[in-house]
Amino acid sequence: MSAAPTRVLLLHGIWMVGLTMRRFARGLAEAGFETEIIGYPSIAGGPDAAAERLADALAQGPAHVVGHSLGGLSALRAAGAAPDLPVGRIVCLGSPVCGSGAAHALSRVPMSHLYFGRSADILQAGCVAWPAGLEVGMVAGCVPRGLGALLARFDGPHDGTVSVEETRAPALADHIVVQASHSGLLLSADAVRQTVGFLRHGRFEHARPRHAE
Repeated sequence: MSAAPTRVLLLHGIWMVGLTMRRFARGLAEAGFETEIIGYPSIAGGPDAAAERLADALAQGPAHVVGHSLGGLSALRAAGAAPDLPVGRIVCLGSPVCGSGAAHALSRVPMSHLYFGRSADILQAGCVAWPAGLEVGMVAGCVPRGLGALLARFDGPHDGTVSVEETRAPALADHIVVQASHSGLLLSADAVRQTVGFLRHGRFEHARPRHAE
């Protein structure tokens, strides 16, 4: 693409609807982006349904993509399956690219297929590879508030659902941790600010170390 797109497509996470992305979309719009929320059936359709709707939206023109949790994984899978999609940059919000320990734990519960549906495989396996040259940034949370902490044993910082380590992958262009829980990432002004920075420049606004006085 000759110029960076100003359009941003937003994908929600599992058990959510497009409405949950509205506040985040508003923050991006205030920064000058043209936003569009892509809804999809996360249980009955899973990442394949998200990829199909994302491809339909990209057929209208190039765009960046912001995906929360499963939405980020779905965007990465879509980009990997169709490298010619006109995607600018992708920002994942708390997406377990290395696989979700909480999802693994819940999968052992009887009737767990009802909770995850067609999203079970990607939540457990993650997605650590995507086309070379695609710039992907990850905004992770570290406020341990969420039901996932009741299901999985986290050894390090986590957002209540996904551990920070589960959001790291070698192919990421940049990674940053903000003070937010998993669902709180959608309400975090800091997450919005960092996303804007990555969409514009391909990097996050990391704090510079202070020099000793």
